[in-house]
Amino acid sequence: MNADSGCILCRIVAREAEASVLYEDEAIMAFMNIRPINEGEFLVIPKEHIDHFYDLSDELSCHILVQAQRLSRNLRDRLKPQRVGLVVHGFGVAHAHLVVVPQDGPDDITSAKLAYVEQGQVKHDVERLPKPTREELNRLARLLS
Repeated sequence: MNADSGCILCRIVAREAEASVLYEDEAIMAFMNIRPINEGEFLVIPKEHIDHFYDLSDELSCHILVQAQRLSRNLRDRLKPQRVGLVVHGFGVAHAHLVVVPQDGPDDITSAKLAYVEQGQVKHDVERLPKPTREELNRLARLLS
């Protein structure tokens, strides 16, 4: 199995770094995030070192999503967040990972582009994002399909 000795997630898979494991099989592992946005946040990763999530095989990415969904139901039933979000953002660690985030409000998963400071408080507003024209959206849809 491909591993990167400098990758913290590979070190967790190899049991060289500590983790609180929720699920594991021959291909994937799920464990608690050590810096969660909210209690119960966890990651689901392939055991093989693959940098980008989109480079996973279709089979492996589906396996990760199915297990994340199963574990998300447990999270919802036991910790009772308002929502459970799934995020693949590609930053932080150069090892494909899906982050499962219990959400107690709309700002628990958000883009920095939404954020601003008002009277010393960080707030978020979707109106801060650019709104492309329908023509631009259609062009992008054609380009990406």
